[in-house]
Amino acid sequence: MGGDVEIQEQRQGAVTVVRPGGPLCGVDADQFRAHADGLMRRTLGRFVVDAGAIQFADSRGLEVLVEIGQDLSQSGQTLRMCGCGETLREIFELTGVDSLFDHHLDVTAAVRSFL
Repeated sequence: MGGDVEIQEQRQGAVTVVRPGGPLCGVDADQFRAHADGLMRRTLGRFVVDAGAIQFADSRGLEVLVEIGQDLSQSGQTLRMCGCGETLREIFELTGVDSLFDHHLDVTAAVRSFL
């Protein structure tokens, strides 16, 4: 099922914080990918993914995060993430993709990383 992942957005100065709610799986992951594509264009890559509400990501969810990270790296940027729970961090480490992301403890630290 799925297909209507809740995605919250909040501006903090020149940086947009995006917070997907719930697991990042299947159709919801694709929906987040489409949202992130628009976000990359609107913010020129100046955004942070607050992963505090992502309890889990399946292979598609992980793939989406990697794709976003790769798109940003092509323009010399890094996908900044914060609030990753233990399960999500373990998934990143086990799959070897954790180095693609810039991890921060909280939103404030992630937003400051743009300065």
